[in-house]
Amino acid sequence: MAPTIVLVTGASRGLGRGIVQRFLAKPDHVVIAANRAPSDATTATLQDLPRGEGSRLITVKLDSAVEADATDAVQTLQKQHGFDSVDIVVANAGISEVYPVVSAMNASDLQRHITTNVLGVVWLYQAVLPLLRRSPNPRWVTMGSSAGSLEQPPIPNGVYGPTKAMVHWYTKRINAEEPILTVFVADPGFPNTDMGSRAAGLLGLPRAPDEPDESCDGVVRAIEEATKETHGGKFIHYRGEVLPW
Repeated sequence: MAPTIVLVTGASRGLGRGIVQRFLAKPDHVVIAANRAPSDATTATLQDLPRGEGSRLITVKLDSAVEADATDAVQTLQKQHGFDSVDIVVANAGISEVYPVVSAMNASDLQRHITTNVLGVVWLYQAVLPLLRRSPNPRWVTMGSSAGSLEQPPIPNGVYGPTKAMVHWYTKRINAEEPILTVFVADPGFPNTDMGSRAAGLLGLPRAPDEPDESCDGVVRAIEEATKETHGGKFIHYRGEVLPW
């Protein structure tokens, strides 16, 4: 049986690392851990994660803020590792650095977040689409956030929130444009990762409320259960419910 090939961006820490860990522990999976610094010590520790029978890990450089990196990463996978298809892509990489009210928002902050959180996802999709089209069951999940919901949680979020709303739109559009792909947005909640903890501090909260393990378990479960009919074009919470946009 051919292995399931999974590509995860932002894979060295936080939710990305947790998702890599869960897929790698399953039998007959090839997990591609993509991140900005594949040679650093944090990424190196991914090699210590438990592996299911027949599973293996590959690391590749991919900085979501650099337009050429997604294409370069796919070329590396094809030329150096012999991949001609990918089954699952988890677009997890993102930044969340400032939380201004709209009246105090800086355009440069918004532009920086758009580059990573929106364009980085689009560049990745454009680069990897030919490989997804060769999979018998291709799935794409964008790591989203309730911060991008039009219901708008009552927090100052004039930079990060709009970029998540934008990437939600693109994800739903991709699902409509590609009939063979199952494409959806996953809401991991507000997990107590490094990013979540920093965001909680900026918002005056003692900690982010959701446990990363529960979040990762739920996201992976959603990916494995996903079909075009049940998940395609939808916003799925890690606990399983379909959320309003």
